Amino acid sequence: MAALAGCVTAPPAEPPKATRTGVQPLDRLNVAIVPPERDLQALLMAGDFALAATDLKGASDAYAKATLLSDDPKVAARATELALAVHDQAAAGKAVARWATLGAKPAELASARARMALDRGDTAEAQRQLDALVATGDPDAWREFGRILVSGRDAAQAGVLLERIATPQRLPNDSTAWLAMAELGENLGRHDYAKTIGEAALARFHNGTTYAWAGQQAFRAGDKAAARKLFAKAVEREPTNARLRMAYATLLVQLGDRKAATRLLSTGAQNPDTYAMRLSLAARANDKAAIRKLYDDIRRQSDDVQTENAFTLGQLAELLGKQEDALDWYAAVGDDDPRIFDASVRSAVVLHMQGKDDDAHEIVAELQTTYAERPEQLLKAFAVDGELYMDARRFDAAADAYGKALRVKPDDTDMLYGRGLAYAEAGRVDDAVADFRKILELKPGDIETSNALGYTLADNDRDLGEAQNLIQAARAARPDDPSVADSWGWLKFRQGELDQAESTLRSAWAQRKDADIGVHLAEVLWTRGRHDEARKLLNEVRRIDPKNAALEKTERKLRP
Repeated sequence: MAALAGCVTAPPAEPPKATRTGVQPLDRLNVAIVPPERDLQALLMAGDFALAATDLKGASDAYAKATLLSDDPKVAARATELALAVHDQAAAGKAVARWATLGAKPAELASARARMALDRGDTAEAQRQLDALVATGDPDAWREFGRILVSGRDAAQAGVLLERIATPQRLPNDSTAWLAMAELGENLGRHDYAKTIGEAALARFHNGTTYAWAGQQAFRAGDKAAARKLFAKAVEREPTNARLRMAYATLLVQLGDRKAATRLLSTGAQNPDTYAMRLSLAARANDKAAIRKLYDDIRRQSDDVQTENAFTLGQLAELLGKQEDALDWYAAVGDDDPRIFDASVRSAVVLHMQGKDDDAHEIVAELQTTYAERPEQLLKAFAVDGELYMDARRFDAAADAYGKALRVKPDDTDMLYGRGLAYAEAGRVDDAVADFRKILELKPGDIETSNALGYTLADNDRDLGEAQNLIQAARAARPDDPSVADSWGWLKFRQGELDQAESTLRSAWAQRKDADIGVHLAEVLWTRGRHDEARKLLNEVRRIDPKNAALEKTERKLRP
């Protein structure tokens, strides 16, 4: 480079005479160097790079300079947004002035000036600009009005402006706008205003959405009967509105009437959301007849409808025990379908259930590669790997999978919990205890973790005083939880309190026929000399979960 620089800067002692044949085109080319502060493209690139790095101040400064050089109103609009984002009133004022010169719409200018006024706490000016905004008649004016108030830093100020401007006399002839203002009033704590606007909307429009709003308000007020009647009217007014039917069905579920919810969703036009909700209701009720009927109903639809609902069909096939059909349906989920990730996960689970673990883990590995740049999905893919290994009792591999997830999102309490369980099952008790303690540092008093740590300590006959404190805390929070009762009964066994251990474990077993609870109760009974009863109980556990790790361990211990 030094040699090249010398050639450029040192002129020859005797300049050569120019000749027509000796002058090259580049010899006559003068390249103008634009200063960075005058290079529009460089400034725009600098602003975008700053945005990518979440440097809002840097982006605002770059766009403020760019808007002085550009005749594009979009640049001025971006400069305004960025200046407002960093609360730079001076830069926002200049950007708005430039935007106005370049032809911004009146609604756009009023919106920007209202936000500036709100940012500096000038309620009077904010009201003038918001009045100007809604007076423009712009189709998006009232929606923008709501967005401005939602983004304001002072909820009390926003509430005052809402009540002053969004009056019944000024709101447009659009029920959506009325209900949006009522909802905004609720969010800002202006409950009387919200009630007034909502009731006025119902009296004026009498459409399904206004009845649904009134039903929602009645439910919030504790009047469940009125809520049900109002939602019924909403659906009666708009019977083809699937969204309203789903809202009413949700209310019916909350009221404990799942059958009515199922009947309601079965009527009228169907879409993927209504099918998915019907599936959820049938699955929760373990209603095989309803599951089969829904599966057959969708199968009778056109090929396009079946493809659109391929994920739901896969879930239904799983519930019906049609594993091969489920795999076919999951494979039919399109790459552009938002449920494609979940379809791949379910395929892996079905393959695992069929004993094809290599194929299952291959699918999960593909997910980890495909979603390597999407942390949320990558985390789930590692978690699925961990769950599959846990179910296969490959506990070290499960711990490794959860460890990889924790490299994606350190201190994720769900992943720490999964790894803690894997460590405990693998006999790596110190590692398990460390993970559970870490969770309690991040989420003090977490019930699941308190119970897990207490049980792990009790199961390994260590720090029983601490174990008692942890499980007692879990019992206080969940007195009717069989898993917590199991931990308490097992702790009492370790402490030699056999009467309390037996009574607690019997109660837990009566509530839930869980294999671990049954194994613990059987060991207590064996210790008390009731061998026949213990053997009978272990046989029952074997029917429930023949691969249970605790069952195998206990049978080895008790085998003569």
